[in-house]
Amino acid sequence: MLLKEERELVVKYGYRMLHSGLVKGSGGNISLCNAEKSLIAITPTGIFYDDMKPSDVVVLDMEGQHVDGDKLPSSEIAFHVGLLNLRPDIHSVVHTHSLNATTVACLGWELPPVHYLIGHAGASVPVAPYATYGSKKLSENILATMGSGNAVLMANHGVVAVGGSLDSAFTTAEMVEYVSELFLKARAVGEPVILGEEAMEEVLEKFVTYGQQKPEDQDTP
Repeated sequence: MLLKEERELVVKYGYRMLHSGLVKGSGGNISLCNAEKSLIAITPTGIFYDDMKPSDVVVLDMEGQHVDGDKLPSSEIAFHVGLLNLRPDIHSVVHTHSLNATTVACLGWELPPVHYLIGHAGASVPVAPYATYGSKKLSENILATMGSGNAVLMANHGVVAVGGSLDSAFTTAEMVEYVSELFLKARAVGEPVILGEEAMEEVLEKFVTYGQQKPEDQDTP
């Protein structure tokens, strides 16, 4: 099977996305690029994640042309292909309709650094202007808004997160949802304290090596 490993990962994370509450039904979509082969594995349209098999996952080239699979690709193919070509560090895209982050997006608010875990996405998460789902305009809006960050809120729609791996993109989507929930709850009680630029610069610097294990022969502090 062409891109067998990538297709299996797309199915695995689609299941996780559904059962983490980041989407409902067959909503949202996932893609994973194999840079060496210049191919993309992307979720098919209209298939529930609990029923999805690796063979259902569609394979495209880097221009979005069909290469393998007998299903139709996600309707959001345009921004997936666009993002995977946008920066060399982007190898995966995760699009969700998570409740709290989408609520922030429906308010048209940029998500500020109310908690340091927003650092997975960047110093803040901007909002891409609304456009009809699946449209070229939506893709253009997302690409223009992403910049050097790892996530964008999609006005009146949802969230798109990117990463160097499917795990990193998925984690960013989870963290955007978590920080959005904190932000909305804090606003419901009072005025959230927003982390300053210097604090977030320090966080982003630390996140460069976050999670890396030290060699076994190196002393731990």
